[in-house]
Amino acid sequence: MKKIEAIIKPFKLDEVKEALQEVGLQGITVTEAKGFGRQKGHAELYRGAEYIVDFLPKVKIEIVIADDLVEKAIEAIRRAAQTGRIGDGKIFVSNIEEAIRIRTGESGLDAI
Repeated sequence: MKKIEAIIKPFKLDEVKEALQEVGLQGITVTEAKGFGRQKGHAELYRGAEYIVDFLPKVKIEIVIADDLVEKAIEAIRRAAQTGRIGDGKIFVSNIEEAIRIRTGESGLDAI
């Protein structure tokens, strides 16, 4: 099993969710996040004063899937989240040793 974490622009969330559902994903966790990378934030004007917004709004998506769906899920996220502009986000993939469904006690792939 693998865990895919994707940091994307908030307005791309619905497109990414739909793309993942087309791949056959059943569960997704979404968290509102703030951060910056190469984008380095931007300057805004508020009541005549300029200030730097370092942390930009992002959305973090987390999914745990079977190894055979990883490439399809990554491609679905990449296609749906891409705008071609700086700040499109990142995708991280890590190994999951175990998953357990609390309600039933199922483990492994049965739990996801």
